[in-house]
Amino acid sequence: MVSSDDIVHALLREDEDVRAALVERFGPQIIDANGEVDRAAIAETVFNDRDALDWLEALLHPRVIQEYTAWREQLAKREHPPALSVTEVPLLYESGGETRFDYVVVITAPADLRSERTHVREDDRAQRLIPDAEKVERADFAYVNDGTLAELDAFVADVVARLSP
Repeated sequence: MVSSDDIVHALLREDEDVRAALVERFGPQIIDANGEVDRAAIAETVFNDRDALDWLEALLHPRVIQEYTAWREQLAKREHPPALSVTEVPLLYESGGETRFDYVVVITAPADLRSERTHVREDDRAQRLIPDAEKVERADFAYVNDGTLAELDAFVADVVARLSP
């Protein structure tokens, strides 16, 4: 499995072009005392400034797509490629990325439960997101994650079994 969020974190840590563009746009204060990109400082800026968020997404999204596409191509070139690969893309529908995949699995949870499970503060991001009901409708497989880990595991196992040859 490859995660778009993990790719973004790697780009922020390792891609000098990304780091330079961020400093040019947002200033040197987005680099912390350890020389790392301060993701919280960027989030504070972009999630309250639509133009800044659009700029950041234009910087990162093509690189993220390039990375996960290259990962999938590497898997396909193996002598014994896996029958199934998974790419986690939190903003899949919002970015128009669903066309790059054979199947889409949506896992969601009620808003109150998501709030309990995350440490991310509320802001205006939710206004930009496609409603969960629409994502579920558009997906090939969907699951409301409001139960136990065992129930989620059973759902995932069923999807894997249905998609595996």
